[in-house]
Amino acid sequence: MVEASPLTLAHVDAETGFSGGEVQVFLLMEGLRERGHRNVLIAPPASRAEAIAIERGFETRPVRMRGDLDMASVVLLSGVLSTLRPDVVHLHTGRATWLGGLAARAAHCPAITTRRMDRRVKRGWRTRLVYGRLVEYAAAISPAVAAELIAGGVDAKKVVVVPSTIDPVRIRIRAGRDATRTDLGVQPHEILFVALASLVPRKGLDVLLDACADLAQRDISFACRIAGEGPEREPLARRGVELGLADRVRFLGKRDDVGDLLAACDAFVLPARREGLGVSALEAMAAGRAVVASRVGGLAEAVVDGGTGLLVPPDDAVLLADAMARVAMDAELRARLGAAGPARVASEFSPETMVVAYERIYREIVARRARRA
Repeated sequence: MVEASPLTLAHVDAETGFSGGEVQVFLLMEGLRERGHRNVLIAPPASRAEAIAIERGFETRPVRMRGDLDMASVVLLSGVLSTLRPDVVHLHTGRATWLGGLAARAAHCPAITTRRMDRRVKRGWRTRLVYGRLVEYAAAISPAVAAELIAGGVDAKKVVVVPSTIDPVRIRIRAGRDATRTDLGVQPHEILFVALASLVPRKGLDVLLDACADLAQRDISFACRIAGEGPEREPLARRGVELGLADRVRFLGKRDDVGDLLAACDAFVLPARREGLGVSALEAMAAGRAVVASRVGGLAEAVVDGGTGLLVPPDDAVLLADAMARVAMDAELRARLGAAGPARVASEFSPETMVVAYERIYREIVARRARRA
């Protein structure tokens, strides 16, 4: 059958670094490869994504994409696509969507883009061109992101929701709970909160510090560990000292032992101001940990308030502290919220669910193109 035939898929990622978006790209490519499809990654030469793709046995095509005005890259991308003749071009970042979308159009290849940010797209000629002419569909990682696309003028008929997923490898336990707590300097009687987040303003970690200062005034024995890097590390560390939290809150920097950190903690906290979905919260849920998070964006849709976690308004340190106090003082609540997490992630946010959803969209695009021919 034609529908069962393997597809050739070109994935365009313009970033030189490697973050959560790139994790999703590779989870998708791995799943598609297992289903028999050919995947080719187009990324900047010497980028982290290119190196990992080569290491994992994927085809790569290096193309520099220096900025939105780099029209030379459009010519190069178009040439690569004209040679590959992929069934679908998947554009994975904002810059890739612009440059790769123009290139796909020039090469007469259908394209789809994934939108991960919960920031509204700007109305104007560029949005009309990208979402009206250059791509067949815009895949939003959550209903909240989809709503921002539509509010920015994107035709609702071209918007589909495909939630991001978790990498099961990231939450594997290596050292174990007790060893990790000892390594983190956490006492057996302390309730440990863990946050996994980039140290940037939109993650709301300054609010978490204020909440911890509030919590320290209550009769609760707790500790907080924040894993992640970013430009806000020094200001946040200074604020923690000013609030008298040096003995309770520590910044761990970038960590690869996510599974052990989640096993060691009693609850996970993410007080983000904006969040497209919140994959770190999904990881915590998959690991069976209660979540305390902001009611924003896709995070409010991923975490079931009262079911897998507690949701509070963003930028409200008092209510955040209240929610943290509830899970700290109520072991039965922690256990109930944590126990519900794995099933929710397995049913709504599994890698297979994401891969199958994208494969279905690719097939629809190919079928539509065949009808037009």
